[in-house]
Amino acid sequence: MTKPAIITVAITGNITTKEMNPAVPITIPEQVESTQEAFEAGATVAHVHVRDDEGKPSVDADRYAKLQEGLLKHCPGMIIQFSTGARCGNGRSRADSLAHKPEMCSLSVGSVNLNTVIYANELELVEFMCEKVLANNVKPELEIFDVSDLYTAKRLITEGRIKTPLHVQFVTGIKGAIPSKPSLLEFLLKELKEEIPECTWVATGVGKNQEFCNRWSLERGGHVRTGLEDNIWIDKGVLAKSNAELVKKTASYCPEYGRHVASVEEARQILKLKPYKKAAAA
Repeated sequence: MTKPAIITVAITGNITTKEMNPAVPITIPEQVESTQEAFEAGATVAHVHVRDDEGKPSVDADRYAKLQEGLLKHCPGMIIQFSTGARCGNGRSRADSLAHKPEMCSLSVGSVNLNTVIYANELELVEFMCEKVLANNVKPELEIFDVSDLYTAKRLITEGRIKTPLHVQFVTGIKGAIPSKPSLLEFLLKELKEEIPECTWVATGVGKNQEFCNRWSLERGGHVRTGLEDNIWIDKGVLAKSNAELVKKTASYCPEYGRHVASVEEARQILKLKPYKKAAAA
């Protein structure tokens, strides 16, 4: 019997633009359509950011609400994960969208250099974000950009600031952060299992590292992430036509490692989320 693998699709992000790849969805209607295609291709978690009218990163809670409304309608049962990342907002405003109670959100617990910017997450802010996550009953996906983030996460669990079981993401391949290096990933996974044994996990590779990290994760029992936020290419020198195309490519790896693409029901069970209840027929 094969083991299910959850596919997360990161549809837009804060950095990618239509100038980089015309398929990047920017407006809310584009994001809903792109996510629906990715959902139908096998993705069961949607990691989402929103943009303003000029296409710039935003933390506007109303935009998140409108996007969530569209996804709930067109992607029944899909798990919606709001970003609370620092690139699109300063300080506590990053938590505003959680008032709309998505089932999941990303949560960074440390600061790191990312390309040309400092991804700032001072401990006081991290603890505030944890309070909002708990208050709104949102399951966090902890983003591990640096080794020290693992031990900060353990402390937050011990202090009761975040609940287990957690979903953890190793974010690799970004300039200034940890590389997509096999020996480092093996170390991170070993430490994760020792420090936070009650969790699920995914290793994300940015750009050319995406396929390696997804295969590495599948082989070791983890889950996978793809999408135009992380990688605009379907092959070397060939732009991806859509998020769905990237999802299909990632799904094709699963049988090689005794895995199958998780259904909505399986993804929810693995992540310890409420089962999806289909609306009663009119």
